[in-house]
Amino acid sequence: MTIDETDTTAELKNYTAPDLETLTLDILPGRIVVMTINRPERMNSNTVRMFAEFNVVADALRDTDARAMIMRGAGERAFCAGFDLDEIDVITTMGVREFLQFQELATGGIAAIHHLPFPVIAAIHGPATGGGLSLALAADMRLGAPSAKLSAAFVQVGLSAGELGTSWQLTRLIGPARAAEICYTARLVKAEEAERIGLINRVVPAEDLMDEAMALANAIAANSPGGVRLSKRALQHNREVTSYAAALELENRGQALLTRGQDMPEALAAFKEKRAPHFTGR
Repeated sequence: MTIDETDTTAELKNYTAPDLETLTLDILPGRIVVMTINRPERMNSNTVRMFAEFNVVADALRDTDARAMIMRGAGERAFCAGFDLDEIDVITTMGVREFLQFQELATGGIAAIHHLPFPVIAAIHGPATGGGLSLALAADMRLGAPSAKLSAAFVQVGLSAGELGTSWQLTRLIGPARAAEICYTARLVKAEEAERIGLINRVVPAEDLMDEAMALANAIAANSPGGVRLSKRALQHNREVTSYAAALELENRGQALLTRGQDMPEALAAFKEKRAPHFTGR
């Protein structure tokens, strides 16, 4: 039997639609949720409000009977191209304590998606870079169109890959050596390689990406809700050999320190002036 024959419910218990600006939520038959990153004019790049809205989405969905969630980017250009560099200047004006509060908001939003009690599928097309990679890594599974390009771009803007859970997630997903190369070079990992090294589950034609994601969500939703949720809990908890919270704390301190150095402002200035940055490490 298909999911459509067993459950055509397109509403959730205990769900109140949240007020969102950068994201949209759609509840589909089978109690499947689609979260769309809705800034296509900016390649679905992250903003301070978006990080806050990840928390809002998680709060709205956590106690519902949702069976699975698909994350996607609006438009044809990108899944999520990282933090919007038109807004990133605000970070350089923050004091250390203020920046740490922002960092905790951002990491909290990604962690809230990671800790949703039901499976999360990322449907990736185009760039998933920086914070976009972090968001994709927060999912339980990743499907990619041939256009998918993933990058831990943090070092290119004077920050570290100790950001938004990336250092914790990526190492466990693809191993320390591959994670180190990707994080230190900030190179793009294209879809075929991403599939080969386990960064994404599989590559599917662009026109079939959402259909494949829906088929995967339907296959999950056809199983025991309690069994699936407890399976997710077991899979997540049993790979936390070291503390996820401790990893976030370490990342937050590192990012706060890096914003006080010279390389991040230099990277932003170079971006605006369309030149190569000159990093000093000071």
